Amino acid sequence: MIKRMILMLIAVGVVFGGVFGFQAFKGAMIKKFMSATAAPPQTVATTMAAMEEWQPTIEAVGSLRAVNGADLSFEVSGIIKELRFNSGDDVAVGDVLVTLRADDDMSKLAALQATAALNEVNYVRDQQQFKIKAVSQATLDADAANLKNARAQVAEQQAVVEKKTLRAPFAGHLAVRAADLDQYIGAGTSVVTLQALDPIYVDFFVPQQTLNQIRLQQTLTIKVDTYPNQDFIGTITAINPKVDPATRNVQIRATLKNPDRLLLPGMFATINIAAGEKQRYVTLPQTAVTYNPYGETIYLVDDKGPDANGQPQLVARQTFVVAGPTRGDQVAILSGVTEGQTIVTAGQVKLHNGTPLAIDNAIRPTADANPLPVDQ
Repeated sequence: MIKRMILMLIAVGVVFGGVFGFQAFKGAMIKKFMSATAAPPQTVATTMAAMEEWQPTIEAVGSLRAVNGADLSFEVSGIIKELRFNSGDDVAVGDVLVTLRADDDMSKLAALQATAALNEVNYVRDQQQFKIKAVSQATLDADAANLKNARAQVAEQQAVVEKKTLRAPFAGHLAVRAADLDQYIGAGTSVVTLQALDPIYVDFFVPQQTLNQIRLQQTLTIKVDTYPNQDFIGTITAINPKVDPATRNVQIRATLKNPDRLLLPGMFATINIAAGEKQRYVTLPQTAVTYNPYGETIYLVDDKGPDANGQPQLVARQTFVVAGPTRGDQVAILSGVTEGQTIVTAGQVKLHNGTPLAIDNAIRPTADANPLPVDQ
């Protein structure tokens, strides 16, 4: 009897042990499976937040304009007799550039000059005769009037002759000539363009709210696409006293030295005006910031310590920031980030709080304060 009870207890123990052992084994297997199917690390690029010195600037775009520039033409029509310049020449003020045929005008001028000379002789002779009462006052007055009229006709014809000569109105650089010898030129038809290139103007517009940061003789820097690696320095020489009521912008003119004639009228220019004292900001690439209707966010990289294999456990943590001014590829962060923190700069679209991270900085987004286009 006792043996039978002992055997029954042993059998019950075996049954319960098997059941509980199976449950433990099942739990271990489930835990192992869940561990194996956990979210894999997401590969991202990162950078370390750093403090940089910023010079607040006012940016604008504008166009270059010659201090003096004109398309030279005649006031009268005629046939070109002489060309005294070559395309691309430098000329001084008053230099003769082109003359038209003026033989008839010169002959008429000579005739009028002869008439004026005769009238002067008559007037002088009658003055002497008037002293001895040989001619009347009326005769003397008529002689004086004839002399004035003759001289006026000479001056008028002299002006006609001078209009047949085209002179440089100011010193500058000539463009390609647009006329040839013996060609008929109509009044107002451009013969050649003359531009004074040194110095040169740049005209641009700025919003009215920036006027308190702009003053005469303030220094500015311009860039043109033709010379992307070169800065040109100028000074503000004129501020329009009227704000455009349609755009609320005001026109500014600056003057730049251009001794090498690298800058040409009509060029498009990007203008930067230093405004205010230099400041220091935590700076990030603009790609690090996600702009949303409810605010700007970034992803920080948190280190949760080494895992069982001694490898660091890096996870993403989303946080709000206040973004400030931008400069090229950079953005200043006013709050939300401190110097030295590691920030995700690429790959944020696949992240959420707690996402495991794998960092690969082989290719990083650019963070240049003055980016330039790169030919691929």
